[in-house]
Amino acid sequence: MSTTDTCCSIVPYFNVSDENLLRFRELTEQFVAKTQGEDKVLYYGFCFNGNSVHCREGYRDAEGALAHLENIGDILAEALKISTIDRLEIHGPESELAKMRGPLTDLNPSYYVLENGFRR
Repeated sequence: MSTTDTCCSIVPYFNVSDENLLRFRELTEQFVAKTQGEDKVLYYGFCFNGNSVHCREGYRDAEGALAHLENIGDILAEALKISTIDRLEIHGPESELAKMRGPLTDLNPSYYVLENGFRR
């Protein structure tokens, strides 16, 4: 089985200390507001489990994911002053992941290749 799905997911897990959690929550509101105007975003939101914060995000394709990272770069820089990224995964078909490998080298993500499936 194969897929024609071009969706790319960015899967970051942030660790935020107690003293910075309120500020990080404020930044998530800025992330969401800025992301709402992106035309290739499929879903976007933040999930909290104590001090662990996950951004649940998907894009139509690699171009959409890369455009998003450029769009929110200033907010991400602020977030990384008060948090660390414990884990970063990029999910999608190899044809799309290949477009992201070079631009994301400095972030050192783990890549998960979608081999078969579908998206409605």
